[in-house]
Amino acid sequence: MAGLENITAFLDGRGLDDDLLGSAFAESWSLDARYPAELAGHAFVKGWSSLVFGTVVLTRSKQQNITAAQTLEFASKAAASWPTAVHIGSFDSLLRFEAACQQEAEARMQEDGLPALWKLTENRSKQYRQTTEQLIG
Repeated sequence: MAGLENITAFLDGRGLDDDLLGSAFAESWSLDARYPAELAGHAFVKGWSSLVFGTVVLTRSKQQNITAAQTLEFASKAAASWPTAVHIGSFDSLLRFEAACQQEAEARMQEDGLPALWKLTENRSKQYRQTTEQLIG
């Protein structure tokens, strides 16, 4: 969350904390490396690591070898690999939920700008956390 908050602050015109982003990226990468392949959710963790990578790269003006669309695709691939059915509102799959989130985020950003997008992200991240907690038990 600290990494996401720093990226949001960057979008608001503040500076990036390279140490914080580096730490967030390292933690994600480490989880990917440590997560046992035989456990449910392994493919999701790998996909999530790609999403974190894409997000961090997008903050670097000189290393824009990845696009926002590719990063959104990482999010979709991670969601598609979720190992169980979900119950998030009317959604029964994480992929359908992610697609709806992306569409809603685009609309909010165009209509109301970054503050509305950040509020939406806070709400949706809570739903993602609750879903993850159900998998972990």
